[in-house]
Amino acid sequence: MKCPYCGHLESKVVDSRLNKEYTTTRRRRLCCACGRRFTTYERLEVTMPMLIKKDGRRESWDRAKVVEGLKKACEKRPVSITEIDDFVDSLERELQDMGEREIPVRLVGARVMEGLRTMDEVAYVRFASVYRQFKDLNEFMDELKGLLSKKEQ
Repeated sequence: MKCPYCGHLESKVVDSRLNKEYTTTRRRRLCCACGRRFTTYERLEVTMPMLIKKDGRRESWDRAKVVEGLKKACEKRPVSITEIDDFVDSLERELQDMGEREIPVRLVGARVMEGLRTMDEVAYVRFASVYRQFKDLNEFMDELKGLLSKKEQ
């Protein structure tokens, strides 16, 4: 591992620790040349399916994009960043388990809306209004009525 201070390529691992979820390894390293310590993180690299957009374009999965969309929908709502991260983790596992190389983006959008419906109804309505691109107030009201009827059941 290249030392960030002197650029030397040899280092020794002094300490290794796993995070709580056992998904990331934190390593403390010691540079063999300058003797300074630095930290590296190892994470399992998984391949996510490509997303097929509405217009037919292909786009790589971007976790940050999904998290940002959820943060905007949940802004000023009682939803923690931990809940958002946990949801996106489960969404990524679900997409990987599908075993597909390409999936339509509408499946991801539908799954995000399902998750938001259980997390926070106001965040769900915010996300749905942007995602579904309601053309008028009647479409928006139909979505709200559907949400209320599901809540009553």
